[in-house]
Amino acid sequence: MNNNLQMVYTYHNETKHSQQRYARSLGYMDWATQPDPYRTYSSTKTTLPLSFDNNTLEYSQIFTQANDEKENKLSAPLCLESISQFFQFSLGLAAIKEYGEQSWALRCNASSGNLQPSEAYILANEIQGIKDGLHHYSPKEHELELLSSSKENLNLPKNSFLVCLSSIVWREAWKYGERSWRYTQLDCGHALKALEISALILGWKIEVLNTKDSQLESLIGFNQSSRYVPEERELADMLILVSKDTNVALTSQDIDISLLRKKLQEKYEGKANQLSQNWHKWDILEKIEDATLSDELDIKKYVNDKYELNPYREPSLLAKDIVLKRRSAQVMNKEDCTISKKEFETILGSVKCDTSTINLVLFVHSVEELESGLYILIRNKEHKSKLQTLLKDEFLWEKVDTKAGELYKLQNGDFKFLAKAISCNQDIASDGAFTLGMLAEFTSQLEKYGSSKYKHLYWDCGAVGQQLYLEATSLNLSATGIGCFLDNILHETLGLISNQFQTLYHFTIGRGLVDSRLTTLKPYKRLRRV
Repeated sequence: MNNNLQMVYTYHNETKHSQQRYARSLGYMDWATQPDPYRTYSSTKTTLPLSFDNNTLEYSQIFTQANDEKENKLSAPLCLESISQFFQFSLGLAAIKEYGEQSWALRCNASSGNLQPSEAYILANEIQGIKDGLHHYSPKEHELELLSSSKENLNLPKNSFLVCLSSIVWREAWKYGERSWRYTQLDCGHALKALEISALILGWKIEVLNTKDSQLESLIGFNQSSRYVPEERELADMLILVSKDTNVALTSQDIDISLLRKKLQEKYEGKANQLSQNWHKWDILEKIEDATLSDELDIKKYVNDKYELNPYREPSLLAKDIVLKRRSAQVMNKEDCTISKKEFETILGSVKCDTSTINLVLFVHSVEELESGLYILIRNKEHKSKLQTLLKDEFLWEKVDTKAGELYKLQNGDFKFLAKAISCNQDIASDGAFTLGMLAEFTSQLEKYGSSKYKHLYWDCGAVGQQLYLEATSLNLSATGIGCFLDNILHETLGLISNQFQTLYHFTIGRGLVDSRLTTLKPYKRLRRV
């Protein structure tokens, strides 16, 4: 076993919460070192027009259109206004919350603790109203910050542009310590799915490209160390091709990153702002970051899940309104937690897949026409036989009649107490309609694709989570991602005694209670632009 893969296993085991101890963190909130949630650069800004008044398709229609094979589908042109909407309804501010003299922003992309480690960069070419070159998207002021003009035409595929997602793990480490790398990768997955949904609203598509991490670091300029605070390390996660031509198949081979870099300035403009006045160092975080870097190209390493058309969806709000209404519930209403079987099937149907690395283990508490108990949604047809061998012999494996995917009941019973115990004793896991854990195929994926696959598994889970958030919102239900859970207690519940499958992310869905003490305001109010 190579050193990088060994580091992955070490990190994963060291950062598991258990009944004996939680993963290491400060254990308190050091407000003096709280990082700024906004990355900004001292460079030329491009003001983006706000898109609140833009008309969009109804939420269910964006998926219907995406699955329409007609060649002349409606799609927005590539221009300043559409790029603005693309970012605003994916990574932009969704609302401002106020309590007394305190206020904080919520964003369209979910984030652990609302700490927002994800950043985005756009490589633009021949987009009306936007200078050709590399820009950083700043959600605070909803603007683009120019980092490098292009010296010549970038020759990107026709009607397309590139987006790079990156992460600053310090933002999560400030609160969560050594487990924070996990949450940072989940947030990257949330951001990826948020970008995909925003692209669908515009009639566009996205594709994650296979890139060498060193090339991507050079392209975005993270290797220009004088422009960054070393304690606030920012790493490039993925390069995404966004295309207006949804029927054109494009791959990594269509993009020459080395050539693109040569067409940009040798030294980029703008210095990154300092996020904190001081830092707490966690050695294991830098080690896992280094261990999961990759300079190998393999088209099969990361392929974002392609979900099937959901047969249960019904018309709801406009897509933009669903995106802006998405919230993480803080408390579930245990007095009104029951949902219909159709609502349950709609939510599961939104993440139906036959080839994913991620399966869902469900604790069903209160769903009409379904017995309370332990269930599993198989999202990879090759995993069923493996899991039947690995899980407890006494499980029923009773097929549930549904078009939402391969759903099986494993065991009848009331699992509220156990669901709460697994979720670090949080009531939110027992007071909703159901709670789930995302069970990833683990050792075989790592051994086949290498240590970088570890973060890709978390990206998969984060993307599933963002979709679950939106689907619940479309049904006027509430959801919350749960990062604090006792990993091995779920494994013991299932009978797993090896690392062949590991739980990476938990989730709960129900009816959230609104805190009436908080005031909700529309974001960007002070900008006063249309």
